[in-house]
Amino acid sequence: MDTAKEVEIQKEYMEKVRKINSGKELKYMILTMGCQLNENDSEKISGMIEKMGYTKTNDSKQADLFVFNTCCVRENAEDKLFGKLGELKKIKEKNGTIIAIGGCMMQEKHITDKIKASYPYTDILFGTHTMHKFPENLYKTIIEHKKREDIIDIDGKTYEGLPIKRENNLQASVTIMNGCNNFCSYCIVPYVRGRERSRMPKDIIKEVECLAKKGYKEIMLLGQNVNSYLRVERENNVKFEEYQGVNSFATLLYAINKIEGIERIRFISPHPKDFTTDVIEAIAKCDKICKMIHLPLQSGSTEVLRVMNRRYTKEQYLDLVEKMKNKIPNLKLSTDIIVGFPGETEEDFEDTLDVVRKVNYEQVYMFIYSRRKGTPGDKMENQIPEEIKHKRFERLKKLAESQIEVNNKEYIGKIEKVLVEGKSKTNDKMLTGRTQSNKVVIFEGNEELIGKLISIKIVSQHMWYLKGENQNA
Repeated sequence: MDTAKEVEIQKEYMEKVRKINSGKELKYMILTMGCQLNENDSEKISGMIEKMGYTKTNDSKQADLFVFNTCCVRENAEDKLFGKLGELKKIKEKNGTIIAIGGCMMQEKHITDKIKASYPYTDILFGTHTMHKFPENLYKTIIEHKKREDIIDIDGKTYEGLPIKRENNLQASVTIMNGCNNFCSYCIVPYVRGRERSRMPKDIIKEVECLAKKGYKEIMLLGQNVNSYLRVERENNVKFEEYQGVNSFATLLYAINKIEGIERIRFISPHPKDFTTDVIEAIAKCDKICKMIHLPLQSGSTEVLRVMNRRYTKEQYLDLVEKMKNKIPNLKLSTDIIVGFPGETEEDFEDTLDVVRKVNYEQVYMFIYSRRKGTPGDKMENQIPEEIKHKRFERLKKLAESQIEVNNKEYIGKIEKVLVEGKSKTNDKMLTGRTQSNKVVIFEGNEELIGKLISIKIVSQHMWYLKGENQNA
């Protein structure tokens, strides 16, 4: 079915549910697990739910509808899901709460089998490719009083025009593509989100223009591999309509940089093997693109990278970093690193530490390797003992934090442009915002500054945040 027609059908179901709920003052709650793509999906689910007459609550005991948006990247996400499902049983028995579970984890058969066997009181199971049909599934659950399972294994489509309820009125995430073709041996994402498929340039640009008109200042472009945007379409000769000259990730960056009202552009996550020269030049030339780039490493060992199927070597990664630093003034980098991948030797781990020392990251997101059923990594025999994983993790953590402390000190005395996000969560007498390099800054100021880009002088560093003084006062 045509995607536009499918969206219209779902809007009809939204209206049907809204009429059923009229005058009932029903509430919903969403528990989002995982990455920023999941958070963006949850905003779309929220948009659909609120069109159906529900209002949001953060108290599960008040929820008439409880939705899980799951992640399957790490094992603790499963533990969190099953623990929360156990808590909801009594709430459902008392309030009749409808329980819906969606997201990446629902694409794993062993998980859905466990839910159906151990948590039979759940009402709706939906996958990553059927999220748009949530209104229809909710309507039929209400009307028919039957459980619904709507999960497909084939690659999904891109659905435009669904409502969205954003959590923030200053910063917005915009998905530019879905799925992944890389098949890293530790990662389940290609199996649960499908192959790469890009949104059309016009839809993306129109969405960002609309956000700018609403007062949004910062845009985060999302995708499993953003710098391969439109690559599959070009390679397979799939026709797509260029809009404002956009036919690649680099040209998309130029187009968004021109949109009036948007002051900052970020993106996540690129893949080092696809970080082409034209993208590097776009980052250097576009004044709104933050010069803080997330460049996942995963391991500093060429051998481990080969087994991970990352398709670059330690030397190629370091050469890319040098090229980027030479082309982009004041470049800062963050990264992801997996500790304890199967077969990782002490020498391999030392290679990782060597890359961290040489690159001098602004932030390192560290993860202990977690086996995921259905991935090649899970079947590898040379798994690393947990004790060794944790010891290596602590060594990496110590190195990364020592670098962060040194890097933070370089900010002291400098004037930084800070986008003011709101009141500090720990001190409502202080405001908080972020630098272009994504450093959290707290400072004294009145609420009229929220949403503005202002000059702040950094006066002290405190590892995970900087303290500053407002230069506009």
